[in-house]
Amino acid sequence: MLEVRDLHAFYGKSHILHGVDLDVGEGEIVSLLGRNGVGRSTTCKAIMGLVPPQGAIRWRGASIAGLRADRIAHAGIGYVAEDRQVFPTLTVRQNLELGLKRARRFGRWTFEDVFGLFPNLGRRQDVSAGVLSGGEQQMLAMCRTLMGDPDLILIDEPTEGLAPKLVEQVGELLGEIARRGVAILLVEQKLAIALRISRRLYVMGHGRIVFEGAPADLAADAAIRQEWLEV
Repeated sequence: MLEVRDLHAFYGKSHILHGVDLDVGEGEIVSLLGRNGVGRSTTCKAIMGLVPPQGAIRWRGASIAGLRADRIAHAGIGYVAEDRQVFPTLTVRQNLELGLKRARRFGRWTFEDVFGLFPNLGRRQDVSAGVLSGGEQQMLAMCRTLMGDPDLILIDEPTEGLAPKLVEQVGELLGEIARRGVAILLVEQKLAIALRISRRLYVMGHGRIVFEGAPADLAADAAIRQEWLEV
């Protein structure tokens, strides 16, 4: 479904990505792991058209490298940024409505679906998003992207800074997303959640993919974890 080959990206003269190759298939949860600063977020931004890419990015067989982010979103790829980017003066419900590609045209996800998964959002649907807790804002950002009914969603550090209970809720939501046929490319720091929910994993180091395999393969490879993941 998503094929990335020999992907390079730059910030000014700084060469961030050095030939990244990765794939995400239909309905897969694929995790992209690594320490801070190795290029995981830049990979998502390059796929999404927010950083100029060099290399091949194909979505359902068609090249999307270099397209505007709105065209990539309308093609069926959603993106949840690390910094959440909710609209603080709009209500929870209004933020969710902005995720729809067409007004009042729902796909696999409705207000009832997201409020069922996250009752806190339902109870606070008429509250300004700016007064939500950090965890609630993270939930809102994820659910707003789902309202656009993507076939693939790129999610950058969804559990960062969340309490353990909310981390579990996010894990449940990711599982539900996949059960509804939506593929996920998950950028994550917490190895435990990635091992539990992913079908495949990539590990990045210095702007390159240094490991690809199943969760069991990474769990058994202490050398890779020590060199590229552990602090």
